[in-house]
Amino acid sequence: MTTPDLFTHNRVILTHFDSYSAALLFPRWETSLLWPAALPQAATPMPSPAVIEPAYSGPAVKQALVERCGLNPDELERVNEFNHWAHTESGPVRIHLLRFTSFEAPKAAIQALGGEFKPISLLRGSAMSELLLLREVFNLIVGAGGN
Repeated sequence: MTTPDLFTHNRVILTHFDSYSAALLFPRWETSLLWPAALPQAATPMPSPAVIEPAYSGPAVKQALVERCGLNPDELERVNEFNHWAHTESGPVRIHLLRFTSFEAPKAAIQALGGEFKPISLLRGSAMSELLLLREVFNLIVGAGGN
């Protein structure tokens, strides 16, 4: 499956958590918090399928993101506990959470991709469905002490 096809059925939330300052940051891409694009407006949450096809592989999505965006794979980890799916007219879409593990958020790399890191408090006005996903990320990362 080619990278563009892969991202037809997958989206990514990127985040950076500084455990020292407890700062949780998310890139915002124009009008979406999901990369490479927002979900279709008619998308609705759905349960995880019993069998996850290769088109939804977390490691494949991470590798495709790294290759397409030029990010350092050693500073990016997939958060396996985050498991969200959306039903769309073109089929299921899996939403992955990837966390930067670098000391500081890679602001220049995200800016080069058209995004800007912001704390959750400055993301008001984003789509409610995306803010609900960020709340899950917040609970998962901050609630677990950033582990």
